Amino acid sequence: MRRLHDYRALLQRAMRGRVFTVREAVSAGIPRHAIYALWHRDQLVHVGHGLFAMPRLDLGQHETLAEAAKRVPNGVICLLSALAFHGLTTQSPQDVWMAIPEKAWKPRTDSLPLHVVRFSGPAYREGVEEHRVGRMPIRVYSPAKTVADCFKYRNKFGLEVALEALRDYWRQRRGSLDELVRYAEVCRVANVMRPYLEALVQ
Repeated sequence: MRRLHDYRALLQRAMRGRVFTVREAVSAGIPRHAIYALWHRDQLVHVGHGLFAMPRLDLGQHETLAEAAKRVPNGVICLLSALAFHGLTTQSPQDVWMAIPEKAWKPRTDSLPLHVVRFSGPAYREGVEEHRVGRMPIRVYSPAKTVADCFKYRNKFGLEVALEALRDYWRQRRGSLDELVRYAEVCRVANVMRPYLEALVQ
């Protein structure tokens, strides 16, 4: 019978410094009881419901985004959460805003402050970037796509949020005008954004 030390070493090799689920650990050959025993001995960190990581895995200020990405594999960080990730807002959203496909099953995340929105077609597929929080991959909409999304959802957040994001995008040189125009068309807000885009280049 293996000792906990052996299971910890196996976890270290199998998970390679990322957040993992109990199911993934069991599939790698670590029994469920060993996972919880390691946790109770402070040799694993409980990141979220059913999610663990090795100690000293630095997920920084975006730890909740990493947990959401693990819980909703087909989700994309969007809207206020994407603005905060890219540094395009002064707001600090309490919930993680995540887009899922229009007909996808809505995940149950009782222990996670998750706000799910449904995007369809190109509005869901386009503008997705992959980043890493620690070693955990997360999918986030690009700065230009996020700005266009905020104009699309201006009635929910207010136009000022979208305008602040647009100003910061341009001031920080986070992308080109052409990208903004492209995603304005993808999100079907080209007419809404046009006067503000024209004001940027005057």
